[in-house]
Amino acid sequence: MHNTEDNWPVGAMDGLKVVDLSRVLGGPYCTQILADHGAEVIKVEPPQGDETRDMGPPFHEKDSSYFIGINRNKRSIGLDLSNIEGRSTLLRLLEGADVLLENFKTGTMEKWGIGYEDTISKLFPNLIYCRISGFGSDGPLGGLPGYDGVIQAMAGWMSVNGGGDKDPTRLGLAAVDMGTGLYTCTAILMALFERHGSGKGQFIDMTLFDCAVALMHPHIPNFYYSEGKIPEMYGNQHANVAPYDKFSTKTVEVFIAALNNPAFRRLCSELGQPDLANDPRFRTNPDRVANINELSDKLSSLMLDIDGEDLCQRLMLNGVAAGPVYNTAQVVEHPHTSHRDMSVKLDWYQGSGIPIKFSRTPGSIRSTPPRFSEHGRDILAQHGFNEDEIDALAENHVLVEERKKL
Repeated sequence: MHNTEDNWPVGAMDGLKVVDLSRVLGGPYCTQILADHGAEVIKVEPPQGDETRDMGPPFHEKDSSYFIGINRNKRSIGLDLSNIEGRSTLLRLLEGADVLLENFKTGTMEKWGIGYEDTISKLFPNLIYCRISGFGSDGPLGGLPGYDGVIQAMAGWMSVNGGGDKDPTRLGLAAVDMGTGLYTCTAILMALFERHGSGKGQFIDMTLFDCAVALMHPHIPNFYYSEGKIPEMYGNQHANVAPYDKFSTKTVEVFIAALNNPAFRRLCSELGQPDLANDPRFRTNPDRVANINELSDKLSSLMLDIDGEDLCQRLMLNGVAAGPVYNTAQVVEHPHTSHRDMSVKLDWYQGSGIPIKFSRTPGSIRSTPPRFSEHGRDILAQHGFNEDEIDALAENHVLVEERKKL
């Protein structure tokens, strides 16, 4: 499917065909990135649909904002893969596909007779087959279920995230799922690059646990190189650099990241206390980290009567990273968000823009998130099914056109 047919710019992934069996967040987040850049993504949903369609309120025409936020530029078909005819239909959809992505419970595809080793790799030797699971298929936790919050707990994230009450706290973003989606997108692109030389597909084994452990930076390196000292919570502070913290001002809360000695000196000058940079407790970053509480108290006292927005503007103009603490509405309405095309609208759809900015092959938002099985008949026709075959699949509930209620 070439985007030029619809007068859209040709994206970097134009011509790539992805059959996406994944649900919830990690997989759909990955495939939306590919779809934004021109890939044809066929979203194959189970009879009950992607469960995120129900994760609300809020909703738009019975689909949750959660679902809407990660499924644009895709087409949807409902298929019952527990039915042998449904699996045969899937195999026909895989003809000409470059990527298959799924996040079923490990062993499900094998149980259905369409596992990678025994079936898919033999039928489609150049296909990139990617599985996302909680922990993988083997090992002490192999085959067990995993969701973002659970993995945050088990991969140590909650142990280093929390405020002054030292209560382990889940991050307010599903960063494990989205981080896994980003890693998965990178893995798929690597496999496609390798295929250019070898002509062969391969199996990609992605887990939420692995990705969450990989993202535990700098806490795992700190643990290894501090003779086993267990990282603790630092609130808004940082374990390795200072000042890197949130402060209250007369007008707004601000976050300041003066990560090196020149930046710290400029911060002290803007606060009217240039000599503070020469205080033996704060002269170097190791000094500041060792005396982080004294530093925080001193900076806090200096900012109480300062206009925070003005301070951030002066600091940024002097090369020091600083910014006000915004809420979601302020982010969406900020003029820089608009300038960077990070707030977008298409018909009824509104959402975040495309963060990857190419000079020649920009991404584009070509279609709104699909209703359940909205494109089922068109997808089947595209893959050689005639009208009688499609009607028969619908009558036998292989093609599912209305969501099954659980």
